[in-house]
Amino acid sequence: MFAAPARLAWLDALRGPAALAVTMHHAGWTFIPAIWAEVDRRIDLGTWGVFVFFLVSGYIIPASLERRGNVRAFWTGRAFRLLPLLLAACGLALLLAQIGVLALHPGLGERPLPLVVLGNLTMLQELLNLPAVISVTWTLSYEMAFYLMSVALFTVRQAHRSVGIAIALAVAAVPVGLLLPRATIGGRADVTAALLGLAVVAAIAVSALGHGRTRTAAAVAGGLLGLALVVLGSRAGTWQGVIILATMFAGTAVYRAEQGTITWRTAAAAVAVVLGCAIPAKDDPAWAPAVVLAFGVFALALALRRRAFPRWSAQLGVISFSLYLLHPLLLYVLPDLVLYFAVLIPLSVMTYHLVEAPGQRLGKRLIVSGRDQTV
Repeated sequence: MFAAPARLAWLDALRGPAALAVTMHHAGWTFIPAIWAEVDRRIDLGTWGVFVFFLVSGYIIPASLERRGNVRAFWTGRAFRLLPLLLAACGLALLLAQIGVLALHPGLGERPLPLVVLGNLTMLQELLNLPAVISVTWTLSYEMAFYLMSVALFTVRQAHRSVGIAIALAVAAVPVGLLLPRATIGGRADVTAALLGLAVVAAIAVSALGHGRTRTAAAVAGGLLGLALVVLGSRAGTWQGVIILATMFAGTAVYRAEQGTITWRTAAAAVAVVLGCAIPAKDDPAWAPAVVLAFGVFALALALRRRAFPRWSAQLGVISFSLYLLHPLLLYVLPDLVLYFAVLIPLSVMTYHLVEAPGQRLGKRLIVSGRDQTV
């Protein structure tokens, strides 16, 4: 039994197809490139999948933070939600590379090992211009930037301003993207990457463990660092990077509307502005349909959230992180598309039960223990 609570089933019903879309995008180019080229020139299913993930994160992360009501509990929960599987998947990738089955990013051997470890463990490698052990973890860098900004807003009691932030980011993405079309944290800036990575670690640690003004200052510094890293370090382009942040805050605006703190009309306005600024962010005919469809599917699932979703869709959503992290490792291990999915899905079920779920349970115990000690 690993279905999510009924109130969250609609989110898992989104995560599952989103993860499968990303896996199919990469599998299509690997196993059936001629056919997939025809699909991909019409709609980029990988982009559709990750934008669904970004909207879901925008909706659920502030809710999680506010439900816990504690920055330390939030960071503990995130660490034990993400790091156990990330470490296991990276270990598997290194093992497959060692036996000659998998080719890792060539830059892994060209940058200092401690710096590569720092970038991948903080999940900020994409924004620090560091090579990733697993290519698809670039999305986690934007998730981390969003976490940092959400914690900052929560700490200074400004979390309710998601609509204004979503609109401001979306509108700013256009001129900033035109002025800074490429990441300025580039090249072999090892010292810069190390200082920024360590600064983020320090901000998280102090915001979680500090007190009073020190905690507040650390949280605000972390939020500003998260924003700066997206503006200056987005390898896909500043316009796209800032739009990703705006998309997550649009998801938060939807959450605020559902909670009744803002009107649905206000949330819809924020979503419309973000979508309008996102459509021209990439000069690729497959980009706009993917982004529009992601917003449309999210809206449809939201409208149907009180209805029952098929059990399989919720189960796929629960194992979506395993599907997402493990699928690149199997692309060059298995010979065809059918066997690829026949192995990937059971493997993801196994890693969920053996790695993800125990990690989450341990994180919950530590959160409860920490609360008991502060009473």
